[in-house]
Amino acid sequence: MKVSLLDHTDEPELTVASAARLCYSKSTPTELKNGLTQKEAARLIRMIYELGHLSVFEHASFTFGVEGISRVASHQLVRHRIASYSQQSQRYVNISGSENFVVPKTIKESRLSDKVEEFLGRASELYEELLREGVPAEDARFILPQAVTTNIVVTMNARELHHFFQLRLCRRAQWEIREMAARMLFEVVKVAPTLFEKAGPSCYSRKRCSEGSMTCGKKIKSQEEIFIENGLHIDTGNQ
Repeated sequence: MKVSLLDHTDEPELTVASAARLCYSKSTPTELKNGLTQKEAARLIRMIYELGHLSVFEHASFTFGVEGISRVASHQLVRHRIASYSQQSQRYVNISGSENFVVPKTIKESRLSDKVEEFLGRASELYEELLREGVPAEDARFILPQAVTTNIVVTMNARELHHFFQLRLCRRAQWEIREMAARMLFEVVKVAPTLFEKAGPSCYSRKRCSEGSMTCGKKIKSQEEIFIENGLHIDTGNQ
């Protein structure tokens, strides 16, 4: 899996902070943004977050390129409705090769791993045979397992990203989309550290678990903990 931050709102923290100021000021948006320092923007963002007035977070957007995830993960991802998606099409792109599958560690370590590898290889071969027989790619794809990889471009605003991280960085989230969420957070804290310093599962962001009786019972105490668990290392300076 690879996650890249392709683009984002210019000066996202100043944009969000100036939008917050505008609600209580006679000044123009341009005047407010030009008059803001990073220190003042950080103070406003923290205040807004604590008050729960996150509508101004929607003025900052972030676009990610996500490569090599399974269709299992992408189907979970697109359930987040306040986002924009452009996904690699199986109608027009030749999806073949045994390397184009995501296989969970639990399966790789099981006694059935050889059978799974054989099955995925055969599925890929059959897919290619169908294409050679003249079957359209849009029909040949019906025999591909959900393990097949895909690439997708995702755009979310900062408010939706907070919601996404709250759900998908929870330890009860499925492992693949949790890793993807960790890599997305890893990227955005580099360009908007204050805007995302509280981003994470509810046990971190809100200091309480939202899973009720299904809680894992293991509170996440820092973003660094999330990154380390997913093989990522960054000093956010926010812990």
